[in-house]
Amino acid sequence: MIQLEQAPNLEKNFIPEFRSKFQFEGLLIAIFIIILWAISQIFLLWLDFSKCNILILLSFIIWQTFLYTGLFITAHDAMHGLVLPNYPKINHFVGSLCLKLYGLLPYQKLLKKHWLHHQHPAGELDPDFHDGKHENFIAWYFHFMKSYGSWRQIISIVIIYRILLHLLRIPAANLNYFWALPSLFSSLQLFYFGTFIPHKQPIGGYIAPHNAQTIDRPMWWSFITCYHFGYHKEHHEYPHIPWWQLPEIYTISKNKL
Repeated sequence: MIQLEQAPNLEKNFIPEFRSKFQFEGLLIAIFIIILWAISQIFLLWLDFSKCNILILLSFIIWQTFLYTGLFITAHDAMHGLVLPNYPKINHFVGSLCLKLYGLLPYQKLLKKHWLHHQHPAGELDPDFHDGKHENFIAWYFHFMKSYGSWRQIISIVIIYRILLHLLRIPAANLNYFWALPSLFSSLQLFYFGTFIPHKQPIGGYIAPHNAQTIDRPMWWSFITCYHFGYHKEHHEYPHIPWWQLPEIYTISKNKL
């Protein structure tokens, strides 16, 4: 298996302090996110929201978007072997399951591309980076999504949509508001906080080797916006650290400045 690049000199200072003594912590957090997403999804798909006002409807959409993002972040941690480090088959199974639930995304394809992203961030070989022509947010987003999507995925989603609509009699409005839109909004959220802002070229130019910036926000806001994915410089420096421990890395790094 290809190993992600790390920073050996800094790893010595941080691994004893941040390596969890409970080896199943990552798995339990992953299971919690999956179950919470599933319960919320089932509830919202069968919810009669005809009497709900627009604010409640928007709250439900935002909530489900947040849980969709949690699925992807869990899959991302699985790509780094952090869901269950000592059991790689289970680790990658959880990651694959999360991507299937998220949007029928192929885990192995994303896994290989994510390795390339860490090895060549913001470079020509980085599959997540723009091609020099699509540098603004909208153009870069569509360029990014095109590289990960496929007609097979789209056709499969349409088939599932029709099955849920016609065989299970789930209202189209519920499918659109709580199944389709949250997944779409989550992709925008993940792209903005995990690719566009962290990897767009800063005014002073990139700082090698990670070519990544951190979104300097309070920890509670960092969690709400994207499960601390905005602490992106720290993630590239310490890819062996799970998402819920990034705030500690961020705080220590910030205090050392």
